[in-house]
Amino acid sequence: MKVNDDNLAATVQRLVDHREIERVLYDYAHYLDHNEPKSLVALFTPDCHIAYGPDHGADGAEAYLATLEHEKFGIGAFFAGTSHHVSNVVIDFTDDDTANVRSQLYAWHRYNRERPDGIVMGQYHDVFVRTADGWRISRRELKHTGTETYHAKGDALNPIPRNNAV
Repeated sequence: MKVNDDNLAATVQRLVDHREIERVLYDYAHYLDHNEPKSLVALFTPDCHIAYGPDHGADGAEAYLATLEHEKFGIGAFFAGTSHHVSNVVIDFTDDDTANVRSQLYAWHRYNRERPDGIVMGQYHDVFVRTADGWRISRRELKHTGTETYHAKGDALNPIPRNNAV
């Protein structure tokens, strides 16, 4: 698109929106890796839907916070450390206040249990909405490409559909 006097303000706003959405993605990884569940949940809408696999996720920010803070399986209780790397961010705006966002994920996990470190490779498929507090995630689905010594296997994972036609 060529920028001109007629579309300058809308073009600048779209660029700002793009950067703000990317920042939410990077803040998510930061708060997750630093075991800051309350800050992490603040990046989501109150009625959010999170699906890390077919049987693992949460509906609503309060339920998500309870999952993240669970005494046995929360991020601090289950993991001694994590490192989430988000890249290849693609943002498709459906209107001025909603965007479909896809990003690549590489995540390393050190467990609080005697087991090898686990790795997840995949994609986040998100829906972002503009709120009074800025852009927030209203829907997040993790789709897996592969894992290495990760604790969730098989039916617990949501594979990325792949076209295997030759």
